[in-house]
Amino acid sequence: MIYSDSISRYSDTLEVEVPTAPPPEHDPATVREAALRVMRERGLTTVFSNPGSTEVPFLSGLPQDIAFVLGLHEGAVVGMATGWAIARRRPALVLLHTTAGLGNAVAALATARVNRAPFVVLVGQQDRRHLMSEPFLAGRLSGLAGEYPVAVLQPPRAQDVPGAIARAHEAAVTDAGPAIVIVPMDDWAAPPPAAHERGAPARVLRPPAAATEAAEELAAAIAAAGAPALVVGAGADDPDTWAALVTVAERLGCPVWQESFGARAGFPQDHPQFAGNLPADRTRLRALLGAHDLVVVVGAPAFRQYAFEDGPLVPPGTRVAVVSRHPDEVHRSEADLALLADPAALCRLLATRVPARDGVVPFRRPPRPAAPVPPAPGEPLRAGHVLAALGERLPRDTVVVEETPSSRPELERRLPAREPLGYLSAAMGGLGFALPGAIGVRMARPARPVVAVVGDGSSLYQIQSLWSAARYGVGVLFVVLSNGRYAIMDRLAERAGAAPAWPDFEQLSIGGIARALGCDAETIADHDALLSALDAVVPTLRDRTAPLVLDVAVAPDPDYTP
Repeated sequence: MIYSDSISRYSDTLEVEVPTAPPPEHDPATVREAALRVMRERGLTTVFSNPGSTEVPFLSGLPQDIAFVLGLHEGAVVGMATGWAIARRRPALVLLHTTAGLGNAVAALATARVNRAPFVVLVGQQDRRHLMSEPFLAGRLSGLAGEYPVAVLQPPRAQDVPGAIARAHEAAVTDAGPAIVIVPMDDWAAPPPAAHERGAPARVLRPPAAATEAAEELAAAIAAAGAPALVVGAGADDPDTWAALVTVAERLGCPVWQESFGARAGFPQDHPQFAGNLPADRTRLRALLGAHDLVVVVGAPAFRQYAFEDGPLVPPGTRVAVVSRHPDEVHRSEADLALLADPAALCRLLATRVPARDGVVPFRRPPRPAAPVPPAPGEPLRAGHVLAALGERLPRDTVVVEETPSSRPELERRLPAREPLGYLSAAMGGLGFALPGAIGVRMARPARPVVAVVGDGSSLYQIQSLWSAARYGVGVLFVVLSNGRYAIMDRLAERAGAAPAWPDFEQLSIGGIARALGCDAETIADHDALLSALDAVVPTLRDRTAPLVLDVAVAPDPDYTP
């Protein structure tokens, strides 16, 4: 079995692709020209935006080599940029309109930060020359997004804008999140910085951090363990780390679990040693890990939980080691050994140092539960019917973007990630990411099939993004599980012994909204129609240049256990 991935170039069918070469180099005449040079040098040549008046000086006469992608709401704008940045493994560029734009985008910026998506955010500001009097549209911007940006830069002079953009790019890459630069609207026309004023290094090299001594210490701990296990997270979602972890797991014969609430898959989930997703409560976590004297967590903190419970995370006698490139994940983990290192580099070293465990019977996961029996005539569809049908048909390199909280356990059983970037979700837990995120992924990786599986309640948070998918010819399949209610909230209320205080919304038509936004949609209410629709659309996924919404009526799932 081969686990591989490749970064695709833009497709010529996407309108966001602008093949025009950049203009010839000359000494910049304005701050705007100097900033555009910085952006080109760093690959920031696609602008995701919902602009306003304070951004007009930057956007007027935008050069032909700079692509512009319009979103109808700032959450959609940032969601598309998040998917783009994750899929391309490099920063995106976002342009937002002063207080209203940045304010609307804050929840999506929080998702981007927790999902480790790097991008630069330019936020427009009123004219610098009368900011002191707080004119109309002046924004109090520096703290508006709270602590979710990895950096917030307010250039003290117009001439510092290009250097601030360069710094923001490096902060976004280093800390894996959104970095904000606030730019007064008159700065773009100001004289450029002097030739000797860079404001940031011209190049930043980041050699992989994987000390041989650290790898040897971890390898020795693994070799000394009687029953080791692996836990993987979003930080392990790349081809090199997958390959190294497969080698390590097969030498150890150990189970491999996925972190709970992970944004991405850290291991091939069709591998026989993949054991499933960790539970999100301490009682079940202790029961699951109690048979292991060493648990090595790669690309995630140890351990992410949901509801509070007393007691330790792991039983006495179970030691925990963590490998992550993110200091905050390392520092908040209750681990016996933490290694602040690039997981790919360290796991490559580890794969050469972990000896095979002779005589150990390799872990083999139990068979996945059988697909649910198709509903009888007159019986409603359930999420499991839809997800099982998808799982039987989707190509192995499909990117599944998930946002269906009440059906997530069923989705994890039916749609395993089989290649890197095979699964993407909002690690923050907020809704509104999947629709625009899937669009950004497909824009960045047009050669891979992309399917978003969302609840109808989830879809409404950024339904406007369907317009962008239609406008730019982005061939995502959106499968909406429409149960006419916030089913996850209903289940939680029932668990608390109370009736829901909120109504259902069965009158809504997601398909109708999609069509009004210019996106083709089919409304599906029975199993035969579902299979017929999937048989028609799935073979086209790789080559589609238009989005499609399948609005599938399902009965709410009766139970939910994260």
